[in-house]
Amino acid sequence: MSRGDRVAVSGNFSHSMRENYQQGVSEYYTKVGSTYRNPHFPGIRRCIFQWLNKWWAMESASDPNRRDRIHTGSGEATIAFQEWWQLGRRLFGSRIEPLLDQQPSGRLPQQKPQIIPVPIGPDLGLPKILAADPFTSAAYRDRVHLSCSALSFKDIAEGALPPPSTDELTHETSPEPYPVIDIIICSFALHLVENPSELFSLLWELSSKARWLVILAPHKKPEIKDGWGWNKWNVNAWESCRMVDNVPEILNDRVHCRVYRSLNI
Repeated sequence: MSRGDRVAVSGNFSHSMRENYQQGVSEYYTKVGSTYRNPHFPGIRRCIFQWLNKWWAMESASDPNRRDRIHTGSGEATIAFQEWWQLGRRLFGSRIEPLLDQQPSGRLPQQKPQIIPVPIGPDLGLPKILAADPFTSAAYRDRVHLSCSALSFKDIAEGALPPPSTDELTHETSPEPYPVIDIIICSFALHLVENPSELFSLLWELSSKARWLVILAPHKKPEIKDGWGWNKWNVNAWESCRMVDNVPEILNDRVHCRVYRSLNI
């Protein structure tokens, strides 16, 4: 189907993204952008819970203005983040211990371990969310009820950032973002930047704006190289490591989660 013959398409064509991409990545997302849903959401959710628990335990500070900038498609990463935060708020003051791997009880040994959020006190407000996606911003707004910019990776590499998020239900706009962003979560998107020069430009620009880069993908791509503005991060040991080091990564339901720390902030 050519662009001239484009018609509205609901949902995803196939669970196999290799099949979907045969027509071209841009063409595929243009067709399904307004209704797209990532079928890997369970793995995305578990990876984000696991990363945020560790980050909160190691890096949490009493700054009520901390922010997330989340680059997602139809909002899976944002939904997982909001759920982690809301559950953490409910757990505050309870007797439930936050565990990364809580063994299931009963007669369901095949059940996957739960990942329980850490308790979050009421003194910290919900972090600000800045979202961008050139294809699925409509699906994001419909699902998350927050504004989502249509900025592309090229736009961001040239210095642009999404405006402060606006609640689509209350039309409340968050304050202007502070110069440094805490976490960038790039969910099932960065591996689509196949040109190494474009990838370098994007990552270098992001390294000047954010402390952490979290990449969610169905594999270990793309390869991030030395000199691109980031240190590879060993989440278990909570320390930097060499790009070539084979350190354990967060892996859930075939979703790979890799973490990097900015060298420019």
